[in-house]
Amino acid sequence: MSKMYSWKVWLRLNLLTKKVENDYIAEISTVGNTLRNEDIAQHIVKGRSELRYETILSILNERDDVVREAVLAGSSVQDNNIHLAPRITGTWIGADPLFNPKEHKITVDAIPTAAFRKALDEEVGVEVLGKKADGGAIIGLVTDKLTGKTDGTITPAGDIAITGEKIKIAPDNEEGLGVFFVDINGSKIPLDYPIVENNPKKILCRVPASLAYGVYTLQIVTRFTSAVVLLNEPRTIVYELPLRVGTLTPDS
Repeated sequence: MSKMYSWKVWLRLNLLTKKVENDYIAEISTVGNTLRNEDIAQHIVKGRSELRYETILSILNERDDVVREAVLAGSSVQDNNIHLAPRITGTWIGADPLFNPKEHKITVDAIPTAAFRKALDEEVGVEVLGKKADGGAIIGLVTDKLTGKTDGTITPAGDIAITGEKIKIAPDNEEGLGVFFVDINGSKIPLDYPIVENNPKKILCRVPASLAYGVYTLQIVTRFTSAVVLLNEPRTIVYELPLRVGTLTPDS
């Protein structure tokens, strides 16, 4: 039976099974952006409704409010796709009846309905793209915090937000690790100031004030791969989009 949809996946090493050298898990290669109520309303208007966009969006937002309030009150909510159920994780030891935020967590389970599970089984196929390079480490986007631009333009002495996967600089203060701007001659220019935010999915740092007019390649050198595992040797993660200072001609 042919499938209507195809999920493309990369295979990356499973770090939880260190004794097994050839153990991989699937990582979905997401195509497109996350749909929000504004996008859903547009789809409904274009596809099958004479209602105005503003009316549909208002209804969707009001529904979200009703669902959130119901779950906050301790009720479960189910639509045609998802069953939402309130839950508290953690255990109580002994007869102490007090809720301890350090031991217990208030959360919500989102469970596909039977109809949704049936659709997944019958309509979705999987295409394996192969092994993902560098165990999934990637720089996804660089944002100039001064201008808000993500087109590769950066401001010397201004902050940039680097987002991606496994980009945290670790371990701390190890020589040779960090964020670097590589010019067209191959010279690596390090940061002038300490990194403000250093997380696996986001780094916030200041562009060196010394960066001259021109094109640069952003590199992150780190041994980070998970919260409990460090690589034996540093790896270099390269941003695919060139960064530039100033307005450049097509030949620059």
